[in-house]
Amino acid sequence: MSVAFIGVLTILAGLIGLNSSMSVLFVWFCITCILGSASAMLIGAANILPGHLLLGFLVIPLLVNRRALACFFRQFEMGKPGFWLLLLALYGILSAFFVPRLLAGATDILPLGTTIYADTGSTVPLAPVSSNVTQSLYMTADLICFGITAALATSETGRAAVIKGLLAYSLANLIFALLDLASFYTGHQDLLSIIRNATYTMHTQETIAGLKRIVGAFPETSSFSRSTLGVLGFCGSLWLAGYRPALTGLLAGSAAVMLVLSTSSTGVAGLPVMLAVLMATGLELIWQRRLRTYGFLTLLAVPVLIVVVGLVLALDARIWQTIYNYIDMVILNKAQSDSGVERSSWNNYALQNFFDSFGMGVGLGTVRTSSFALALLAGVGIPGTLFYLAFLYGAIGRPLLHVASTKRTAQRTDNPDQATHRNVMHIACRNGCLGLLIGDLVLSPTIDQGLFFFILAGLGSASTFHARHILYRQSHRPAGALR
Repeated sequence: MSVAFIGVLTILAGLIGLNSSMSVLFVWFCITCILGSASAMLIGAANILPGHLLLGFLVIPLLVNRRALACFFRQFEMGKPGFWLLLLALYGILSAFFVPRLLAGATDILPLGTTIYADTGSTVPLAPVSSNVTQSLYMTADLICFGITAALATSETGRAAVIKGLLAYSLANLIFALLDLASFYTGHQDLLSIIRNATYTMHTQETIAGLKRIVGAFPETSSFSRSTLGVLGFCGSLWLAGYRPALTGLLAGSAAVMLVLSTSSTGVAGLPVMLAVLMATGLELIWQRRLRTYGFLTLLAVPVLIVVVGLVLALDARIWQTIYNYIDMVILNKAQSDSGVERSSWNNYALQNFFDSFGMGVGLGTVRTSSFALALLAGVGIPGTLFYLAFLYGAIGRPLLHVASTKRTAQRTDNPDQATHRNVMHIACRNGCLGLLIGDLVLSPTIDQGLFFFILAGLGSASTFHARHILYRQSHRPAGALR
């Protein structure tokens, strides 16, 4: 085992956070989650990311505080989103251990890690894979991250810390993208070596037509684009709702620009989808009478802007050709590239593994895919997929009580804006998760969606269930009851 310098800094941050408060520690945790290309510790051949190392520090306050521990476990009660995530984790871990042994040799796989067979870069018979262990650990970390976030967000102070941490993550995502560009064009990329010390392959110096492929604090541009789609969904929703508009507007606008400049097919293709989601969110906020004036004017300006841009492109063929060439280079030719053909073959084998395992999956972390949907089906099969969909619906898909109920009961609450504020946070977390999910559906080799996703899901879950509790409690209070 070896500890890198970034690992020492992470440990120091954890110790400072423990001596401060859970809120401070959580903000530090969110910031370290951006460091996808850094290895805090190396245990054997496994990289321990700074975010996972600091997650261990977050567990310590739970172990010494019985009330906090009880609140953590309540997030996994039956009927809550955490319950379904717990079932997914249990099924995934059990399948990772048993299925590759019970069905050994029943199908050919493209292993995610190493097996007893020689690494030929091609298929091998089904057998236990080293990534069965690592993916089980990642799934456990995701489960703990969700539980801690949801438990922390049940209090007003804790919820404010989670929101602050997510905004800090979004700001760090932008800062590292700018540092990546600046270090590349000035020839000082070695300055970022402290956060690019993981043992897996780095794609930090790639270019397309002279343009730097932005990777930020991640090992490749697709991972950066996925993260940025999540930032756009979260911050863009908060900006529309008027939450710290100067900061969230800057972060959302910068995220959109970075997606265009990233040269990533995931980012360029996902951007219009996320903009459509934000447009729909704006209409949703209009219905709830939560949309700010500048957001309303933006929604009105978008159709006009689309018409103006269309006219400019129609009148100037050179601009149209330049834009088309860029889209053709980044997206349209992707499927015919060597990488596109290879990823397509991964998905074909994964689909065959799903059928060969009779829909039960060949085990968590066993196979490599290029789509989150196929990673679910091939890895944890129909049971795991159903558990995940139930979790996703409970955390970010389930709507709050009808807004009319919110308005009727708001006058009788101790804090009239409390439920409405949580509703806005739920919408922002939902859109952030959707942004990450868009990226996962086109590139994810595993079902591990990362700590950022489960922080958003934890806050979204807490916002939903706590707001429902507030509305139910207030709507059932007798008219003359004391507050």
